[in-house]
Amino acid sequence: MERYYQPEIETASREQIKAWQDERLVRQVRHVWDNVPYYRRKMEEKGLTPDDIRGTEDLRKLPFLSKADLREAYPYGLVGVPLKDCVRIQSTSGTTGKRVVAFYTQADIDLWEDCCARAITAAGGTNEDVCQISYGYGLFTGGPGLNGGSHKVGCLTIPTSSGNTERQIMFIRDLNATILCCTPSYAAYIGETMKEMGLTPDQIPLKAGIFGAEAWSEEMRRDIERTLGIKAYDIYGLTELSGPGVAFECSAQSGMHINEDHFIAEVIDPETEEPLPDGQQGELVFTAITKQAFPLLRYRTRDICVLSHEKCSCGRTHVKMSKPRGRTDDMLIIRGVNVFPSQIETVLIHQGYPANYQIIVDRVRNTDTLDVQVEMTPEMFTDDMGEITSRQKALVDGLRAMLGLTAKVTLVAPKSIVRSEGKAVRVIDKRKI
Repeated sequence: MERYYQPEIETASREQIKAWQDERLVRQVRHVWDNVPYYRRKMEEKGLTPDDIRGTEDLRKLPFLSKADLREAYPYGLVGVPLKDCVRIQSTSGTTGKRVVAFYTQADIDLWEDCCARAITAAGGTNEDVCQISYGYGLFTGGPGLNGGSHKVGCLTIPTSSGNTERQIMFIRDLNATILCCTPSYAAYIGETMKEMGLTPDQIPLKAGIFGAEAWSEEMRRDIERTLGIKAYDIYGLTELSGPGVAFECSAQSGMHINEDHFIAEVIDPETEEPLPDGQQGELVFTAITKQAFPLLRYRTRDICVLSHEKCSCGRTHVKMSKPRGRTDDMLIIRGVNVFPSQIETVLIHQGYPANYQIIVDRVRNTDTLDVQVEMTPEMFTDDMGEITSRQKALVDGLRAMLGLTAKVTLVAPKSIVRSEGKAVRVIDKRKI
């Protein structure tokens, strides 16, 4: 039987959801106009006032916000309440340019934690569960968000943060953790370490995992599920909007339900900036309609996905977004071809390799080169050069079929690619472009 954290919201009629969104959008636009001069100027440049926005049908009139705007307005230019009313700051884990700093009132935190509680409940979590939070804590939103959601559900919460993998496994076993929350690459590493310790999935109590903060393929999901003996659920969020819990997977695992009582989602053509209908792939844009301290309107996420209003078997009525295929800003253009790391990962895992790889892009004599370094498992490892050459050729063929271009593939020894306890560093782009 499907469980809901807030059933009256999660299964509300589409008419009710639209009524909430209309009312909250109008109120939020007025709030931003009155309190965020930066965005007010953007509206004035388009000749807009709050009176022009009467409901969601007027959303497309509003100007977009991008990460460049957040950097330009750093640190306080987009804050919508007096600082004395803010109780927390979170920040992105990005390493380029100025970091994005997001602000929260206590009400913002309460609503964010409700969203995370919905995700944990959708993964089967109840007050009978033990939830191990192995996302990073501190400025990164993963740990604090899921920690708060776990408390709201009533789970016994183990705030391990990331790292010290053998201790993670000890706690999973000794404290009978049933739900694991971390990045998918770290979940894969925990599973790999368990296997090295001689542990089989039936020797650990986990039943579910909630994994997000980085792109991961369906093949990687199946690999984690097999290694840990769990059902693996996706979760989506951005620091700019609150953190994890903007959208989450249910038992159907056919997309992530967006918490539409807090966020209005659009998909646009990234070139023309025109909204696209359901089923068409484009860039995801979010408007936060309940956030007080950092109220972003029409924020361009750079994530590429599809929206669907098809009826879901779980009973939830909120729109679903597909797993992001990639990002417009981490999409690699190699010899004129759009390449997403998730496409490469799909080929590797399909051929039996672990999700430990690195993509190195360079430019030699004005031509782009693509080198994929792939880690072998201990079972695959051999000094038989004929077998290695054969395996590399199979990967080259698989990648050519997927991407439409030829990559150089190098098989490397087990454990030779540096492991990540947070977001994995998959791409090294050496081109000076």
